[in-house]
Amino acid sequence: MMELAILNIEGKETGRKVVLNDSIFGVKPNDHAIYLDTKQFLANQRQGTHKSKQRGEIAGSTRKIKKQKGTGTARAGSIKNPLFRGGGRVFGPQPRFYGFKLNKKIKQLARKSALSYKASANNIIVLEDFSFEAPKTKEIVRMNNNLNIGNKKSLFVLREQNKNIYLSSRNVQGVEVVTADELSTYNIMKASKLVLVESAIDVLQSTFENM
Repeated sequence: MMELAILNIEGKETGRKVVLNDSIFGVKPNDHAIYLDTKQFLANQRQGTHKSKQRGEIAGSTRKIKKQKGTGTARAGSIKNPLFRGGGRVFGPQPRFYGFKLNKKIKQLARKSALSYKASANNIIVLEDFSFEAPKTKEIVRMNNNLNIGNKKSLFVLREQNKNIYLSSRNVQGVEVVTADELSTYNIMKASKLVLVESAIDVLQSTFENM
């Protein structure tokens, strides 16, 4: 079991501690599972709407532009020939879906592996629950400085959506805010520091226990 001190937004210890479950934060990392889950996440982000026109879709005459033989050059059927400027493209990109299926157990192992990497490297910070009365970017900046993560990529994990916290962090470079159920392997690995809000830990641990 890993025990971490709970900090407040001033970066000071509250005197309380939280225990991180070894079955989630202390597993033997599986690099291939992390690779597969990250690959699927990035593939799902691709729109796949790329499209180029083939010769049958180009607007233009289909008249044969020169006789078949006797010209000394290659035969050509129409001005839509791919060899001509303005003609159709051969084997061009077509709309497609890049996503692929990945078993739930592999995705679960990948997230546990990513969390375990962060825990073993002491890159997890536990923060007591907090909220802002209004969206203020300077509050997030000040809190990051208090936690000594002002110049690092940080991922804040909340129990549930908080509009003021999200809007406060939106314009701060290197800061990302997600809820516990939105947490992905890609986001975990991309961040230098993982900041878990105290109440989000219960959600994470109960989520993995139910899987």
